[in-house]
Formats: sequence, structure tokens, C-alpha cells
Amino acid sequence: MSVAANTIPLLSRVVGYSVAIANNAGRIIRDIMKKGELGIVEKESAQDLQTEADRAAQRSIITSLQKCFPKSTIIGEEGEDEVNDLSGQVFDPSSDSSSSSSISSINCPPQLTTVAEEELVIWVDPLDGTAEYTQGLLDHVTVLIGIASGGKAVGGVIHQPYYNYQNPGAELGRTIWGIVGGSVGGMPIVAPPEGKVIVTTTRSHSSSTVNDAVAAVSPTEVLRVGGAGHKVMLLLEGKAHVYVFASPGCKKWDTCAPQAILEAAGGVLTDIKGNPIPYHATVAHRNSTGVLASAMGQDHQAFLAKIPLHVKDNLKA
Repeated sequence: MSVAANTIPLLSRVVGYSVAIANNAGRIIRDIMKKGELGIVEKESAQDLQTEADRAAQRSIITSLQKCFPKSTIIGEEGEDEVNDLSGQVFDPSSDSSSSSSISSINCPPQLTTVAEEELVIWVDPLDGTAEYTQGLLDHVTVLIGIASGGKAVGGVIHQPYYNYQNPGAELGRTIWGIVGGSVGGMPIVAPPEGKVIVTTTRSHSSSTVNDAVAAVSPTEVLRVGGAGHKVMLLLEGKAHVYVFASPGCKKWDTCAPQAILEAAGGVLTDIKGNPIPYHATVAHRNSTGVLASAMGQDHQAFLAKIPLHVKDNLKA
């Protein structure tokens, strides 16, 4: 590492390198889709799938992060079995000239400039929206790398490997990053339209509790889509006002990166009861009390107040 790089805050370097590492994971995901050998297996249910793209992307992301930041704790969705073979998987992020931003441009707020490497917990979802990936709903797919310190989401990267895939000849892929209290890069943040309440929620994990929570906020439109990363992207793009998920169906690796970027952009993400989601290394992986996220300029507390008590009571920590 150069002397100049050493003067850049650690968190800026982690986010910057994660941009490049996520870009590379996106290439792996696209290459496996092109070959058509997805290697699909079921995990917990028929809605909870894993493909060779999940496995290969995770191996690349985690081994690359371990190489760059060996003192950090890294937790991936696909478990430790997928990183036992390190041969040929390490990607050098400094070699990625297509990164969406240079490390020096990633603004880190003063309160996070002294974060030490051993304090970091990095949550990795190598392919968020696996079911949609297998069904060809490629705009739902994201790569998520979330960085936590002190149990809080402080930085994140969302890579969309198939951004622009419906525009022939356009360059594929887009990467968005953010540091809470610092900056957001990779795209303009857009406020959702006034006079509407557009809700985004789960496409494949619906239930009476989920539907009751959605109905309670009196939506003018409901967008049922896959992937937590994709849902938060809709908030950042101004296409939805609130993300409502009254279910224990998502995990810490689904929400850490999106939460950090959303909060860096002026939005809010909590559980369905309004409590912060913890990201300590030893915390339970499942977000057992759901997710509620609101876009920039929205009244998060007003949305929380509309969630029925029976919905909140149905979700136990």
C-alpha cells in the first residue's frame, strides 16, 4: 500500500475496495448465467435457492476482502464451506480500473475516521435475489457488501450486475456506495413523488401479517419485487416511498449495505417496531422483527405509527 493510501481513512478504503470487488463479482454472476449451468440447489425451502453464481461470487468476495482486511470479521450468506478453497479466487481490487469512484473521493465523516480494522464486521450477500436470477428477473439482482462498526451499519456497496440489461448495446452494471454521515456515489438520489404512497414489499414471502402491514400505510401503489437490495434501490431512485416487510424472512447480509447507503442518502431503516437492527459479529443472522425503510424526506415515525399492534406483536425477537 502506498504512503498516500495510508492517509486515507480505513472505512473509505474498505468501501472503495468493496466497489471493485463487487464489480468483479458481478462479472462472475453474468459469466455463469451466459454458460447456462446455474447449479441450483434448495436451502431452507423452494423459495430459498442457491446457485453456482452465489457460491462463486461469495468465494471471490470473501477471499478478496480477507486478503485486503485480514483483521476484520467477514460473514457471508453461503457459509464458510464456500470459502475453504482459496485457489484462484482472490481478486486484487487495485486492478479494477472500472470502479465507480476512486478511494480518495469517498468522504468519511470525522467520527468514523479512527475506526480500526478489527472493529469491522463485513456482511456479504453475493447474490441478493437468487430466485429472481433463476427466473430471468435480472433487474432484481444485486451484490451486497455491508460494513458495520460498533454494531451499526456504517458503510455499504450495492452492485447491480444487470443494470441496463434491457437496453441493447448499453454497458451492463452499476455500483452504488455510501458511508453514513459521509457521502453517496454511483447515482443521483431522487426523492419520491409527492401526493402518493408507493410501497415496495416482498414478491415471494407474502403472508397475512405482511399484507396487513402494507395495507395499514394506505398505499396508492404496491411494488412486489425480489431482493432487499433492489427494494432499497427503489427508495434511492425515488420510485417508492417506503419498504414494508413484516416478516422474519431476511438476514443481516440483506440489510447492512442497503441500510448504510439509504441512511447516507437521508433515509431511515429500522425493524418493523422502530428498533435499530444490530450488526455485531455474534448477533443472530435473521432479522426476526422485520424491516421498515423510508426514502429521503419521508416521515419514518408516521409510517411506524400506522403499523398495527397485532403485526408488531406477531414478530418476536
